[in-house]
Formats: sequence, C-alpha cells, structure tokens
Amino acid sequence: MKTTVVMLAGMMCDARLFAPQADMLARDYDVLVPPPAPLTTMAELASDILDKAPERFALCGLSMGGIIAMEMMAQAPQRISHLALLDTNPLAETEEGIIRRNRQIEDVKAGRLAQIMAEEMKPMYLADSPDSSAILDICMEMALTCGDEIFITQSLALRDRPDQTDTLKAVACPTLILQGADDRLCPADRHMLMHQLIPHAEYIQIEGAGHLPPLEQPEKTLAALKSWLSG
Repeated sequence: MKTTVVMLAGMMCDARLFAPQADMLARDYDVLVPPPAPLTTMAELASDILDKAPERFALCGLSMGGIIAMEMMAQAPQRISHLALLDTNPLAETEEGIIRRNRQIEDVKAGRLAQIMAEEMKPMYLADSPDSSAILDICMEMALTCGDEIFITQSLALRDRPDQTDTLKAVACPTLILQGADDRLCPADRHMLMHQLIPHAEYIQIEGAGHLPPLEQPEKTLAALKSWLSG
C-alpha cells in the first residue's frame, strides 16, 4: 500500500499550486490535495481534513496550508508520519494584520476580490524572474476560482488563528521546514523560529523563490519533498 501525502495549499490557492510536485510524487505515493473549504476556524479546517484523510499520512502545507497543518498536528499528532512546513508562520495574527484582514473582508464583500488580489497580495508573492507574469496569472486564476466566500472564510480563520509554538515543540516525526529565500510574507525569522522549536527538522532555503516555491522553483521543491519523504 502506498503512503498518502496530504498537501495543503495556501490562501486562495488550489491543487494547481502543487501540480508540478503532485504529478511526480503520484508515481510513488497517493497524493491528496483537498479543495478549499468554507470554514471559519483553523480547528474546523483541520478537523475536516482529518476526517477525510487516511489513518496515517505524510502532511505538507504551504502558508495557510502550513498553519492548518500545525493545527492538525495539535489535534492528531499520532496520525502524521512526516511534516513539511513551507513558507508559513507559527504565530498568531498581529494587531496590524487583524485590522488589514477586517478591511479586506469588507472590500471583498463589496465586490473587490480581483482588486485586492492584484494590488495587495500578488505583489508580495514572488521573487523576480522571467516566469513571474505567468505564475501570477495562475495565482489570479486560482483566486477567482476560489471566489469571495473562500476569501472571507479563510481571512477569518487566519485572523483568529492560535499560536502554535507549543505544538511545534512536541513534533517528533521527520520534519522539513522550507522557505523561498526571497519570501516577504513569511520571512526567514519565522522559519528560524520553527527550526528552533523543532531542532531535528531539516531547514532549506530555496534560492530564486519568494512565497510560492512549488511554482517558482518546482524542481528544487520536488527534490526537497522527495528527500523529506524518504526520511
């Protein structure tokens, strides 16, 4: 029986985020990329995925997906054989972030989803590269597919997320902490903190990538994931 790898995409992303890696990993693993669910707390989102996942599995999450993965680890650590945290943040939202998310929710309720994505989110995603425009097009397509309801429910879950530092201190399974070297949304200090909390973890920086290494540097990201799963 193949090991299952559950891959959790970031905010306003879907399976297209991990397509380059999932297609290759599917040769040796059962790959599950759950679609975004319109739930408003990290606890609900984590529980929903745990209900649909096999009894034991490897877990990979990027950005918001990493935050959900940490909550899944808090709820059911015995079910997770391997943990990969990509371009994510173990801390609760800041006061500044709460204010920004509340304002963005109201903007999206007023019909400005595409504007929020284009003006506030996409500019923070990527390192400079010749492929940036094409990758940003994919990001916008994913966001518009997710739609207003997912933006609002995900924003609420991120706004009210708990601090997960105690959860990470208890992680014992093989762990990968991976970061795009030019990530402006989840910078290096967040990843160094996670590494301090999980000292046995492998910490990798991907050069030439910002917040979305699976799309920006697909081959380097795949190599890191293969090495993690073999551990």
